[in-house]
Amino acid sequence: MIALRSLIYNFLFFSTCIIFAVCLTPLIIFPRAFMQSAIKLWTTILLWQLRVVAGLKHKVVGLENIPDGVAIFASKHQSAWDTGIFSQYVDDSVFVLKQELVMIPFYGWVISRAGAIPINRKGGAKALKGMIKDVGKALSLGRNVIIFPEGTRTAPGDSKPYNPGVAAIYKSANVPVVPVALNSGLFWQRRSFLKRPGTITIEFLKPIPPGLERKEFMAQLQSKIEDACGRLADEGRAENPHALPPQ
Repeated sequence: MIALRSLIYNFLFFSTCIIFAVCLTPLIIFPRAFMQSAIKLWTTILLWQLRVVAGLKHKVVGLENIPDGVAIFASKHQSAWDTGIFSQYVDDSVFVLKQELVMIPFYGWVISRAGAIPINRKGGAKALKGMIKDVGKALSLGRNVIIFPEGTRTAPGDSKPYNPGVAAIYKSANVPVVPVALNSGLFWQRRSFLKRPGTITIEFLKPIPPGLERKEFMAQLQSKIEDACGRLADEGRAENPHALPPQ
């Protein structure tokens, strides 16, 4: 049954993404706010399909930790689910993402119009300076910035080194950084066909204030995210019989 429901959802997921990406492309001439609203509708439909067809819901913890002003949200990244959920709860949010994504026809054009901040991961210091400049500009325009510190998806229980660019952004931006933990990988694995039924938890942790030294900031960020993700993974497995077991 899980395989059948996953098959139906995957068909709906890709069909919906293709339809939205193609239909929205001619509308990139409209104001950016229009594209932001369209993407929120897009992700709302995908989440509804995921809940109804695959039986995969979600709950949010720590909404009170989202600052009133602009902030940087540094999130764990375990599945494709993570890239859609922020539009539902973080106003006027833009992603820092790999440059290859904005080069995808239709999809890339749409997310670029919505304000995505692409980075060439092989571009070295020049790419880092450009990213810092683009993040600063987005924040100055009242936009919240979403970044995945590890730069790629990891399985529950795994961790990769946090990119030093996160610390550079933190130092330059002078705004709070909200660590974000989740357990989406228990239900939607990287490059996996199956979507396991259950409830994903995403948790917004207490913000890290600006002004810390680089080492202290990175230590706090990584420990907060990884500790919370470990806790959410344990809770997810205890509460959801179909969750991915420990590897």
